[in-house]
Amino acid sequence: MTLISLNIYGLTQTMDLGNLKAENLRFKDADVTLPKKMMRSGLLRLSNESEQDYAKRATRVIASGMAHIHWELYAPSRFHQTVPIWENYILYAMGKWSGIPEFERYHFSSSEKSIERGIGICGDASILLSQILNENGIKNHILTVPGHVMVEAHFSEESLLLDPDFGVAFEKGVAYYHENIEQLQKFYNAAGFVDNGEDVVVNGLKQRYRYWDGVSHFITKKYYFEKFSYIAIWVLPLIVLILCFINYQKMMSKK
Repeated sequence: MTLISLNIYGLTQTMDLGNLKAENLRFKDADVTLPKKMMRSGLLRLSNESEQDYAKRATRVIASGMAHIHWELYAPSRFHQTVPIWENYILYAMGKWSGIPEFERYHFSSSEKSIERGIGICGDASILLSQILNENGIKNHILTVPGHVMVEAHFSEESLLLDPDFGVAFEKGVAYYHENIEQLQKFYNAAGFVDNGEDVVVNGLKQRYRYWDGVSHFITKKYYFEKFSYIAIWVLPLIVLILCFINYQKMMSKK
């Protein structure tokens, strides 16, 4: 009954952190420029919008709506990096006692939960963009380079490299920029990023890149465990109640 009550209480709560202070954010006052409601509506595809235009716009919306927290500077309980116990007590327990860093500072695979919490790093932004593109029937791959995560969207005649962490939508695919790395640098600089973390991406892509076939391939175990956990937090206490009821019936029948 305690666990069921905890779940019901969680339904009344939100992981939305509200207004964050500029000192907590990587891009300071320019970090979060879209309120949560505008972010949600901004991720809806317009009726006359092409797939390419939508993918570019969604990239910018995610970057503008998701807070770029310096995760490593704060305790895991800060900013709901560890999933709150009222949100999902299984994920909370994993974050507290499993010793697995990925659960201690958790990255949601669910696009809805990611938007609700509203914070993340490049992996969170790319997971969210990949899910959003999938929901709109746009083929894509998650793309990793040393130190960074991005997305490449595929269309009938072209592919576009998308960086939802920085909010930059490139005009060509990753293979082109891997061979012409100076063009990648110029694109970031033109978007206003000069000595502001873009060098990690440039140096990473200069070395190598790897494709992942969607979120379920990128974080396979966590992807399925997360889905299981949101069902299990309700099923497990119900099973215990049923077993207790059966045991009670047996005890009464013996009297």
